[in-house]
Amino acid sequence: MSRVVLLALFLFAVFLQAGTYGLTFLLPDLFATFDADERDVGLMLSITALVTLITVYFSGHLSDALGRMRTLGLSGFTITGALFLYAEAQEIGPSLVLASALIGFGWGLMYTLAPVVLTRLSGEGNRVQVFSLYSVFLMAGFGISPVYTSWLEAWGFGLRDTFRMVGVFCTVSGIIFLTLRQAMAHHAVAEAAGTRSRLSLKAITAIMRSRGWLPIIMVCLGASVFAGVNNFQTVIAKEEGLKYADYFLVYTGTTVLCRIALAGWRGGKTPYLMIGLLQLVMSASALSFLFIGGSQSVYMLCAILFAIGYGASYPILAAMAANDAQNGLVAQTVQLFSLTYFIGIFGFPYVAGLLLVEHGIPVMLVVVAALAAIEATMALQRYRGDRRNQ
Repeated sequence: MSRVVLLALFLFAVFLQAGTYGLTFLLPDLFATFDADERDVGLMLSITALVTLITVYFSGHLSDALGRMRTLGLSGFTITGALFLYAEAQEIGPSLVLASALIGFGWGLMYTLAPVVLTRLSGEGNRVQVFSLYSVFLMAGFGISPVYTSWLEAWGFGLRDTFRMVGVFCTVSGIIFLTLRQAMAHHAVAEAAGTRSRLSLKAITAIMRSRGWLPIIMVCLGASVFAGVNNFQTVIAKEEGLKYADYFLVYTGTTVLCRIALAGWRGGKTPYLMIGLLQLVMSASALSFLFIGGSQSVYMLCAILFAIGYGASYPILAAMAANDAQNGLVAQTVQLFSLTYFIGIFGFPYVAGLLLVEHGIPVMLVVVAALAAIEATMALQRYRGDRRNQ
């Protein structure tokens, strides 16, 4: 198997499994079928966040024992079980808690180890390109599941059918990961082939004392912004009398186009300047949702701006986490990057849900925009510091 075919199959498996996270955007609608609200959504995602953090920390230990590709296969099968439990849920109870925990375990393994595997197939010179391609497939999976949910509902299927369908996709993903084991070992770059992955407190301390600390903190803020805007997009759309599927279609399409464009870019000399400017766009786009006024065209503009701000900045930031890592700690730095990402992705929805229920959509959006502005400031400060040191 050639390296190109290997990468294509690997990214396709990522795409199939990435639809799982897109389904979390629909949890408010699913929970509404049994009279639960946004606070309950946030609570279940908090359970997912806790399990995810534990999983991310120990994912290296598990992958060292089983092998990275076997562990990625396990993630797909685990998520399948979780999605079928969600599809059958009728109340906030033990089965829903178990489903939330399984999502955290499976998604934590996949999202943490997939970038680690990609560091074995790339070097510093083409890492932005490879991570951009990875993020294209990841974002396509994120964004398309709410869209085809809307299509399935138009064809007479139910929301729960989408959860079952994505569960089947995850099984296929797990099988693909298992079949790629030998090809992955064959194509691994020499300096990365034998590295171990386990994360430890000693490694975390070393990482946080290196240049790699900044993207690790920044991605947590960015993930919180992403979760605040997208996890409750169905709520925003209903408030404005618009269709959430239109938002996700435009958002996903714009993000994919931005990341495809980045696949031809090697990072440039000022990546943190680019990140900072994009995140200022992200901050402004979060505020722009306050001015939709029921207008479809303004709603689509909000989707485009948010896709440019978040969608284009994330792969650059992910590549910087790997490039800023100390020698011998690349795998651990990428895992810690994923861990803080999950703190934002699965932890912030609880805060956002409380803000929505207690204070409304405008307050939540202002908080989200402030987080994006803080992240942009951190990136621009790193850019200025790098210029002074040149």
